[in-house]
Amino acid sequence: MTIHRLFIRCAMSALPLVLFAPIHYAGAQQNSYACKEAEPTTLCAAANTCSGSCSVDVKRTSDGASATPGFPGAKGNSIFCAKVGTKVIWKSDTKHQGFIVDMGPKSPFSSQDIIGGSDRSVAVVAKTAGCYRYSVGACLSGEMYGMCGNSAAELVILK
Repeated sequence: MTIHRLFIRCAMSALPLVLFAPIHYAGAQQNSYACKEAEPTTLCAAANTCSGSCSVDVKRTSDGASATPGFPGAKGNSIFCAKVGTKVIWKSDTKHQGFIVDMGPKSPFSSQDIIGGSDRSVAVVAKTAGCYRYSVGACLSGEMYGMCGNSAAELVILK
């Protein structure tokens, strides 16, 4: 009888996972990436496009890392756009913070490696037009292994 009750309890605990997993999965399928759009440049507007120069604040968050463009009202890991020739300054306003931005095998910037921290901003110049999905990682100095965060975001470089 004890095994039977244990089985019932486990089944009842798993029931919400079974019932709501398809809803969660369907919602995840509806989210699309800008770089998979037929024309990602249509997502660029004056409110999310920098020209001349702009900054991106990289920080560790409770659920990963965040790259926030320096636009009024910008959200972490939101898509942003820059014109070819624009200087993008990657920085961290959080004390004792280090970061790395990985643009993948083909970087649109003048430098492949974007590694910096709260004491070292990294300025790069946009060179190649296109849509890029990048990953960003951030760690607080002295954090234990596994306490760093990472995340992904997208950037459109305009001609």
